[in-house]
Amino acid sequence: MKFRLIIDKETDEEVVATVHQRNPLIDEIEALIQKHAGTDRIPGYTEDDIKMLSVSEIECVTILDGKTYAIDSKNCRYRLKLRLYELEEQLPSSFIRINKSTLANEGALDRFAVTYAGSVDAVFRCGYREYVSRRCFAQIKRRLEAK
Repeated sequence: MKFRLIIDKETDEEVVATVHQRNPLIDEIEALIQKHAGTDRIPGYTEDDIKMLSVSEIECVTILDGKTYAIDSKNCRYRLKLRLYELEEQLPSSFIRINKSTLANEGALDRFAVTYAGSVDAVFRCGYREYVSRRCFAQIKRRLEAK
């Protein structure tokens, strides 16, 4: 692995990594860069207050009653002002789409459970359950097998 640092005060700061495949080191580098850039926190709203949610404590982002919510590690729901597609662009690659209206933090997934009807649910460490669409489940399986 090579490392190259170019210091140029005239250009915008950018970090580019060319790798053969994603690995834990790349995940750490991505998290460190986002933390330094200030994009590791998202404002979450409750009825009474605003909490700055760390991306690492968010287990999933989902749409409930037409509104975007983040569910944290304590199974608390926080209303988010951003749309799901905007969050998908902002959040690190550890967030994967599990259905049309939910992004899951891959590190917060506890297990996948098969229901009686034959569908698959994602079970998070906090206890929250969300169904996984067949198309997304196939992509998740390919991603997990590649690791």
